Amino acid sequence: MELNKEYWSDRYKNQDIGWDYGSITFPLKAYFDQLTDKSITILIPGAGNGHEAEYLYRKGFSNIVICDISEYPLQQFQARVPNFPNRQLIRENFFNLKGNYDLIVEQTFFCALNPSLRKSYAIKCAELLKTGGKLVGLLFNCEFADSPPFGGSKEEYLPYFENLFEIKYFDECYNSIPKRTGRELFIKLVKK
Repeated sequence: MELNKEYWSDRYKNQDIGWDYGSITFPLKAYFDQLTDKSITILIPGAGNGHEAEYLYRKGFSNIVICDISEYPLQQFQARVPNFPNRQLIRENFFNLKGNYDLIVEQTFFCALNPSLRKSYAIKCAELLKTGGKLVGLLFNCEFADSPPFGGSKEEYLPYFENLFEIKYFDECYNSIPKRTGRELFIKLVKK
């Protein structure tokens, strides 16, 4: 299975997006609600329908870049949030991105990647973050079938990140949406 632009576009067009809650989830909303500096630069890779970007943008954050390999969810986002700057919607492979961000938001992108790319993901996030920048979000803490999303565990994930980031928080999420209770980890990692 090749997890390319066509694969993801088909999943979105066919509404085969069971990971998509339809709005921002509680853990990220709670994290965003405590942010006070609205000038920070934020990257949301594998943004899909971009519920997190929409929430942040409507709260007054303007330096948000959302990236997805498929143009289809980006078009859906643009239809919902027509004032969002076009130049901040990037259709690109995450591993080709350039930039220097204060915050990278992780919401179902890590689990969409082939597990063989997980170490490369951690390295790329560190490359894209400013020193002291944060990688914050959710990782699935359970196993799935052999297709995206791909699950895993804290024990598997930690080695990908611990040499690149200071681990501020990497534990079971206490405020997951009901169907994910006990099945996801909240992470807050700071680039060394």
